[in-house]
Amino acid sequence: MGSYAARARLQLEYIHERNISMSIVVTGATGHLGRLIVEGLLRDGVAPSDIVAGGRNLAKLSDLAERGVRVATIDYSDPATLDAAFAGAEKVALVSSSEVGQRFPQHTAVIDAAAAAGVSQLVYTSAPAADTSALILAPDHKATEQYLRASGVPFTILRNGWYTENYVGTVQQAAQTGTIVASVGEGRVASAARADYADAVAAVLTTDGQIGKTYELSGDTAWDFTELASTAAELLGRDVAFVSVSTDDHVAGMIGAGLDEGTAGFVAGLDTNIRDGLLAVTTGELRELIGRPTTSLKDGLAAAL
Repeated sequence: MGSYAARARLQLEYIHERNISMSIVVTGATGHLGRLIVEGLLRDGVAPSDIVAGGRNLAKLSDLAERGVRVATIDYSDPATLDAAFAGAEKVALVSSSEVGQRFPQHTAVIDAAAAAGVSQLVYTSAPAADTSALILAPDHKATEQYLRASGVPFTILRNGWYTENYVGTVQQAAQTGTIVASVGEGRVASAARADYADAVAAVLTTDGQIGKTYELSGDTAWDFTELASTAAELLGRDVAFVSVSTDDHVAGMIGAGLDEGTAGFVAGLDTNIRDGLLAVTTGELRELIGRPTTSLKDGLAAAL
């Protein structure tokens, strides 16, 4: 019973026995991670009526509403929707925006609304080593973390590592080509399933003593792309080879396949980050938070496929 997940269950039993009200708002609940956070909270024993699932398209939340979860329109770019959704909220899970170039202003709007609502905890899903890393995705997260720390809102920061599901498309393409082409060299990725990261959010939302903490989350094992290819081969039932290319050849190949120059450069930049070891760190903190081993590469891909 030493894990955060086990302690969370005990605390929720205490809350329910004494009819203590608890309101948790999950933003981005129409997306993959946000939906899994809601499911994790429900599985951990949070009453459906104590959860507000927010997203732009309420139709995508209708099944949650049928299960008793409160739903609300939340648009990061529309402060009025944030104010309405956060009214009376105790806690907020801020699932980081996926809109490149808009993340920071959207995140600050959520933080401002949380401050105005007087929430007791905001949990933010950030990026690995956001304040020091050269990771191409880090700057927006670093700026958000700085803004959050200065806002006065009680916070918990979860620096999420890579999602195994990011490679579903790669495996699906390998089913046709028999190859995985990348410019990562011998770089490794300590990925975990989205559900693992979602369960960590649920754990820190339902366990005391989390305010002010920053966690570096990653999978238990860092794999390389030769292992990715062999795993893909096992799942697909065909030979799959990892083809290592230079950054320039990778960019040229992607542009030749129809990608625009900006997207090709971004993908190659991420591969450079992997080659440089920025996604290879295994900390054990995700395993500790969720109280179980993280999902393996094979199991994560199999479930996603």
